[in-house]
Amino acid sequence: MKPDEIISYPLMTESASVMVEKDNKLIFAVNMSANKANIKRAVETMYEVKVDTINLLITPQGLKKAFVKLKPEYRASDVAIKLGIL
Repeated sequence: MKPDEIISYPLMTESASVMVEKDNKLIFAVNMSANKANIKRAVETMYEVKVDTINLLITPQGLKKAFVKLKPEYRASDVAIKLGIL
């Protein structure tokens, strides 16, 4: 799968903005068939950062969310500003 097929769009809610500032995490809506390795490769390719960990969540509405924690040398707020969501 191509990176743009894996990551649908970034999510920004009030709690997500706290995660960006406090935990150095970004949240993305991702393809249901994507796994952690695919998501890691897509985020690192698309946003030129290094990923530390990824947690996945499937909502009752059928949306798959990826909580992506970046390595300490990269700032999630910089990526969020580049994406225009912060």
